[in-house]
Amino acid sequence: MSSFASDVKNEISRKIYGEKCCRRAELLALLRLGGRVYMEESKGFGLIFSSNNGAVAIKTLALIRRENPKAPVKIAVSKSRKLKKRSSFIVKITPSDETTKFLQDIGFASEDGFIMEKENQAVKKACCQAAYIRGAFLAAGSLNRPEAEYHLEFSLVSRAFAKFLQELMKKRGFYPKLTDRKEEYVVYLKEGDAVADFLWMIEASASVEKFESTRNIKEIRGQVNRIVNCETANLQRAVDAAGRQIDAIRALKQSGAFENLKKDLQETAIKRLENPEATASELAEMLFISKPAFMHRMKKILSLYENTLGD
Repeated sequence: MSSFASDVKNEISRKIYGEKCCRRAELLALLRLGGRVYMEESKGFGLIFSSNNGAVAIKTLALIRRENPKAPVKIAVSKSRKLKKRSSFIVKITPSDETTKFLQDIGFASEDGFIMEKENQAVKKACCQAAYIRGAFLAAGSLNRPEAEYHLEFSLVSRAFAKFLQELMKKRGFYPKLTDRKEEYVVYLKEGDAVADFLWMIEASASVEKFESTRNIKEIRGQVNRIVNCETANLQRAVDAAGRQIDAIRALKQSGAFENLKKDLQETAIKRLENPEATASELAEMLFISKPAFMHRMKKILSLYENTLGD
């Protein structure tokens, strides 16, 4: 059974932006977080991109070919020898002058390495910011299933890039937290509304519907549980109160003090003894009085018990 994060990635991997600037921004994020550059002497730069999601790898391949049809790119599957370990999908661009030109054109590879200014140039427009974040999610994002705790995160190896992504998301109206986990830096969202809005931004409409539907069911169940817990607590308080009333009345009878009660209080006490499981409202109806009047009578009975026998 696929995870919810995989379902989201599979859905958005089917979409290719029409605007070249957005395609390039998304591809740049994918390669930045899922790829690595290598170099062969006299041949120039090459690139290897890997993902455990086949749809993401296929989309990366498609974006590369849209950007540069001449790029010598191919896809392969690397099967793990470890039990239950998922296979990796590898997109490889072999070193060549064409590859070097392609990587430099999109601002991914240079002799200077990773420079934030190059990323900033690719995400000046709002549409490109959303595209870049979408690519980052495809490459390094994860998301809990909506039935569980709301949690969306990006796992990154560079603190500088984590800060860059955090600031970029703020520009799109999100306010993610940043923390470190072992050798990784994690940018994350935990609020349900923020996660839903994020899914809308990356155009995962089917996943949003599933998320919202599950969230509504989850909230309704939570409301039902709160009501049940409240009613259970009220019932327990009523049982406890009835027990105290019955114990007090029995004690008054044993001591002889019961005979000193006024007639209306004696009638009330007898009804309570005869109907130990009845509620205050039910006893009030039996006595043809209001519930406040019944409670007032019981308060007098308990007060007499405490004053005469409580010690």
